[in-house]
Amino acid sequence: MKLNILDASKNKTGEITLPVQFNEEIRPDLISRAVLALQSNRRQAYGAMPEAGKRASSTLSKRRRRYRGSYGHGISRTPRKILSRRGTRMYWVGAFAPNTRGGRRAHPPKAEKNLEKRINKKERRKAIRSGISTTIIKDFVKNRGHIIPENFPFILDNKFEGLSKTQEIVNALKAIGLERELERVEKKSIRAGKGKLRGRKYNAKKGLLIVVSKDSAIMKAANNIPGVDIVEVKNLNAEMLAPGEVPGRLTLWTTGSIKLLEEKKLFM
Repeated sequence: MKLNILDASKNKTGEITLPVQFNEEIRPDLISRAVLALQSNRRQAYGAMPEAGKRASSTLSKRRRRYRGSYGHGISRTPRKILSRRGTRMYWVGAFAPNTRGGRRAHPPKAEKNLEKRINKKERRKAIRSGISTTIIKDFVKNRGHIIPENFPFILDNKFEGLSKTQEIVNALKAIGLERELERVEKKSIRAGKGKLRGRKYNAKKGLLIVVSKDSAIMKAANNIPGVDIVEVKNLNAEMLAPGEVPGRLTLWTTGSIKLLEEKKLFM
């Protein structure tokens, strides 16, 4: 398959043949597994202290005729801790057991639990190739909610990687017909409920993805544009290509990234 190469002014400068990675069969199931595997590896282990709810300063015996014991008092066998005493009379409260006030939790989260989800290397690579192939299919990109120009898909020339200022990148994106897409991402929607009280007042939308061949000044400049992500082609993963497990993210490839994809046989 051949695509047109456009410069920052939307002028056609040539054509390029896409490598075999763009011909991969679309597998939403593999993409979903690969994204979930990435997300699970970012989860931080959490859990209760193993001794939480069990660190009472005093203990109470259930044995017969034992000092500080509850035997023979006509009370239930609920574990208790002593708060105060006068002679042989104790003031105690139910504790330690999960059904008591101040007791331990019945089934607390355990820090040693394994939250990692694994995926085979070949499946992960196939998922990335599948995500790559969806980036040039109009129907998939539109179904994600992106606003694309009429001449999509296309490839950007290598001069785009030389841009070093955020405003230059924004102007270039608007020139090639992505002005409405940038406006769509900039609109912030207020979340309902208590989520907005926990640092999530606005729901940030995912915009376009820019794939470049090497680390350059554009990497830092493009990060200032809301919703826009930029990545080196060798660092691509399934979540970048399909945020939220939904394939078809609007992706702009540079000529250099396409050639590197073919020369290095990445994700094969």
